[in-house]
Amino acid sequence: ISEEDGVSLNLFFFFPEINDSEGHPSSSPQTLKGASKWATSLENLLEDPEGVKRFREFLKKEFSEENVLFWLACEEFKKTQGKRQMQEKAKEIYMTFLSSKASSQVNVEGQSRLSETILETPHPLMFQKLQDQIFNLMKYDSYSRFLKSDIFLNHKKCEEQEENSPEAQTAAKRASRIYNT
Repeated sequence: ISEEDGVSLNLFFFFPEINDSEGHPSSSPQTLKGASKWATSLENLLEDPEGVKRFREFLKKEFSEENVLFWLACEEFKKTQGKRQMQEKAKEIYMTFLSSKASSQVNVEGQSRLSETILETPHPLMFQKLQDQIFNLMKYDSYSRFLKSDIFLNHKKCEEQEENSPEAQTAAKRASRIYNT
């Protein structure tokens, strides 16, 4: 396994929901109209698995995918129950994103002040300040570029074409007849 594959395996530890039960990238019919919602705020984008997938794809091309991965890892970490599990995930986040030897190091202020000793007594919000820095970096830097990118514009165009397709209109009419009778 290459280092890049190792990073992917480590990141799966944080984001099992990115793939379906068979390991394929997740995609659901509910996300078909997502692009318009993604354009309203970064928060809306990050709440939609398909939006996260497209944003990651964009950030990967910009060599800054680690930002969204760190943000997502912190969100997952907040939900972690049990001291032992929190210690394990905190160490994984530290080693993956914050350590000087991190495989996907994020660039945050105060990073050097976060030492491995804090990992022994983890709490759900221990990464919050660093997560907020990364969120703001994405919001005021890469998010606006994402909205102008081919990845976003092509996805939005495909959604609009699907919405306007004869099959979609026919299905909508059938559904309307079924539920309005």
